Amino acid sequence: VQLQASGGGLVQAGGSLRLSCAASRIVISRFDMGWFRQAPGKEREFVAGINLSGDNTYYADSVKGRFTISRDNAKSTVYLQMNSLKAEDTGVYYCARKMFNSNDYATGYYDYWGQGTQVTVSS
Repeated sequence: VQLQASGGGLVQAGGSLRLSCAASRIVISRFDMGWFRQAPGKEREFVAGINLSGDNTYYADSVKGRFTISRDNAKSTVYLQMNSLKAEDTGVYYCARKMFNSNDYATGYYDYWGQGTQVTVSS
């Protein structure tokens, strides 16, 4: 497994979770990274992105002000801090490595994907 996502679980609305995405056998320090999610019966959607140095971040409108993406290149790990969770945040969350470093986080090409971690928010 090149990208291992973890940290999902069951939480009540208003609660918090912190997801981690650890890379092994691939380099992520020179690449932009993203988090996506897929709710049951829906298409996968972009959640958050971060550039390779970690000083620029991008968010879907639905999570702005509640989620924070960060990275620790020394640990080859990307994080997603999720606060004020809502029932509509429920889904499987995936981390991915963006192949080309540019600002197209929602539509860009991602060459490696993690296996996903389930987040369930009860209302």
